[in-house]
Amino acid sequence: MTRPDEHPLVGAVRPLADAMGAEILRPDQARSDDVVLSWEGAEVLAVRLPQLSDSLGHILAAMERSHGMPLASLDRRAKQSVVRTLEARGAFSVRHGVETVANALGVSRFTVYNYLNRESEARSAKPQVKDAQ
Repeated sequence: MTRPDEHPLVGAVRPLADAMGAEILRPDQARSDDVVLSWEGAEVLAVRLPQLSDSLGHILAAMERSHGMPLASLDRRAKQSVVRTLEARGAFSVRHGVETVANALGVSRFTVYNYLNRESEARSAKPQVKDAQ
């Protein structure tokens, strides 16, 4: 499916699939757990989602590309931002997620947990705004 004349849906989905580490297949290659996408009633492609643990590696690689340097080279504030982003994306629900992120950031697991705790404390310290009725 890499022909230059590929269907527009394939071209639209490809950046998302690449960022997630998913595989784009022909619909006839789909397994029961793949996602088949249709266009105007016709099946166009199937997406094979990666294992969740593989997705974390792709997310970390994408973050390195967006920062333009290895995550371990970032300053503390940027590393904290990376941890916040990863937390929002569910990275720490993956088995060994903290260890994987710590290795990518060049810090200890303890440091990642500190970043997570600081973020949690900052959220709980913000005053809650009630809706006006």
